Amino acid sequence: MGKRKLALFVVLAACVPPQGLRQLMKGIADTGFLIAFANRTDQYHEWAVSVAEQVTEPLLTCEPVLAETAFHLQNVPLVLEMIQEGLIALAFDCKDHLTQLAALAKQYANRKPDLADLCLIRMSELNPRHNVITVDREDLRVYRRHKREAIPLISPPDS
Repeated sequence: MGKRKLALFVVLAACVPPQGLRQLMKGIADTGFLIAFANRTDQYHEWAVSVAEQVTEPLLTCEPVLAETAFHLQNVPLVLEMIQEGLIALAFDCKDHLTQLAALAKQYANRKPDLADLCLIRMSELNPRHNVITVDREDLRVYRRHKREAIPLISPPDS
């Protein structure tokens, strides 16, 4: 592992051993998970680090999630480095799914979903073997992929 990647791991989570990443699972990263992973003071940080240690390949995500993450962390360079170093991968282009996103927005209009949530629903439809990794299970438990199917989630245990 290169010095640059090792340095990123130290910045993101001082307790993440580089050899522990990408071992057991695939996933789609939500904003809350990325924030918890990058922020040692977040209440879900330890949980996020333990999940990251089990990931088998870069976590899929979308630009709305990255924008939210950068905003909440107030650290655009860190988010860009997550992509550059292969911790996460952009795997969704809104313009290619406008019809489906509009239908989801209409279906869930009463919940006022943000664009990131709509993209995560659509990404779950496109990647059915990937779990959505989130700290916000309340909203995501309500949403359905293909209108009826629960979205598989990985989220912190109830306290």
